[in-house]
Amino acid sequence: MDQPTPRIEQQSNSQGQSTLVLGQWTAAQFAQPRLLKALEGTLKEGAATGGWDLSRAEQLDHVGGQLLWDHWGQRWPEPIELLPAQRAVLERVAHFTCALPARKKTGWRGRYLAIGGAILHGLDHVRSFVGLVGQLTLNIGKLAKAPQEGPWRDLSGHLYRIGATALPITALVGFLIGVVLAYLTSRQLRQFGADAYIVNILGVALIRELGPMLAAILIAGRSGSAITAQIGVMRVTEELDAMRVMGISQSYRLVMPRAVALAVVMPLISVWTTVCALAGGMLAADVALGITPTYFLNALPAAVSPGNLGLATSKSVVFGFLIALIGCHFGLRVKPNTQSLGEGTTSSVVTSITVVILVDALFAVLFKEVGI
Repeated sequence: MDQPTPRIEQQSNSQGQSTLVLGQWTAAQFAQPRLLKALEGTLKEGAATGGWDLSRAEQLDHVGGQLLWDHWGQRWPEPIELLPAQRAVLERVAHFTCALPARKKTGWRGRYLAIGGAILHGLDHVRSFVGLVGQLTLNIGKLAKAPQEGPWRDLSGHLYRIGATALPITALVGFLIGVVLAYLTSRQLRQFGADAYIVNILGVALIRELGPMLAAILIAGRSGSAITAQIGVMRVTEELDAMRVMGISQSYRLVMPRAVALAVVMPLISVWTTVCALAGGMLAADVALGITPTYFLNALPAAVSPGNLGLATSKSVVFGFLIALIGCHFGLRVKPNTQSLGEGTTSSVVTSITVVILVDALFAVLFKEVGI
């Protein structure tokens, strides 16, 4: 009894050596794992012989025909022996198979044009972002002149969605970061008998740097992506076009409430994340080094100067503005299709996190003498 597994064998005849196709070349057979990899080598060897005999194959469907056609280089081999039904299958496969375009080698001119296109694309992003910042400044001035006409309902909704709903995840991540940092620090301090300095290290590191930056990164991934997705969906559903037709300012009703809400709520989330991280560090210091919570809380004000608090708060405000503006920027640039929506959301998150880290590094360089 013949085996149904698709396979090929080499045979010699009066016309020379040819490849004999055996078994069932069907989709059900190719669903078996590792079968295609096992056939790769034998198909290449068969292609080198030139002649093919498919007349003894038990069954051939379009999946098996496509596999053979691709290994033949999308042209008929000579000589070939076929049954009428097999020829009909292979002719349909040949008719509906698109020829693969030849890859063009990229020369120096192509690379030069690609670099120029990337630079122009980046400059276009910068131009749009600067225009968004300028329009936001004008909108804030308009709000200051006529506060009774401001979008306060939208602002309060964003405060709740961005701020209140982010408290659990920021608390959990901050607490765990504090525990990890305290445990790693305690192992080094114990070697030098400097256990008490864990308060200074945790206080300065968490309040000045890790607390605000960690909160900003979490908000960038959580709320920045949501802002881009919300505005992008409005582009896909043509709501932005409807707002333009009705004469409603997109910047005043969409960008400004989100930017102001993030600038207000980011310092509060930063403080909340820092407090949770200090709580985790205090617990770990008590377990690892025997530093009691009472001593930790009493030594913390002396270890961290008020300048660190001011610097952390000012950084958080800047982070909030930048995350909101970047999210709105990529949301407004979304094209009316789902692929552009996904790409815009991804670009928004990556850009926001990158900008947060760069701005934090800039603050660290410019204000290195503050609070130290």
